[in-house]
Amino acid sequence: MRIVVGITGASGVIYGIRLLDFLKNAETFLIISENAKQVIEIETGYDLKEIEAKATHVFANNDFTAPVCSGSFIFEGAIIAPCSMKTLGNIANGISSTLIERVAEVCLKENRRLVLVTRETPLSEIHLENMLRVRRAGAVVMPACPAFYNKPRSVLDLVDFVVARALDAFGIHLNTKRWGEQKEKQQERKRKSGEDAWAQEEEAVSRGRER
Repeated sequence: MRIVVGITGASGVIYGIRLLDFLKNAETFLIISENAKQVIEIETGYDLKEIEAKATHVFANNDFTAPVCSGSFIFEGAIIAPCSMKTLGNIANGISSTLIERVAEVCLKENRRLVLVTRETPLSEIHLENMLRVRRAGAVVMPACPAFYNKPRSVLDLVDFVVARALDAFGIHLNTKRWGEQKEKQQERKRKSGEDAWAQEEEAVSRGRER
């Protein structure tokens, strides 16, 4: 599977980094914007080369000779995480001033999967209109909203939940806690406990008969 991972200059660059960790068995094409490089330095302890080493291929955000720039190059789709409001606005209006934006345009015109992990709050009417436009064009708009029903124990748990939801769109399902599964596991444990108790009772009765 070939997937493009774009990291733009919004807060939350860890989402893109963790995506690369979980996509180690896929062929990944990484694009990091110049603003994202600054945010990486501010928000994380990662060295840029350390992040790039997680990807199969790395391209500069102004490299319009990259293969993913063309619809004739086959790849499953792209995840932009995080997706800044500037990037969202350009995608919504068909402006491809960077390679990340061009990849998004290719995904939309070729009917390939495009997931935008947007990062902004609160949202203006302009933000919402841009989200609606890209959604109508075929993109998956996924604000970075972690769940809490899975009882996260760390910030990384919150991050990984969002990453898992983004990968769901590509049919890649991580082994993460999902809604309803915890209840099913509890019911299974109760059922198993009941079977064990029944077996113990039967064994006790059997021993009593032998005596």
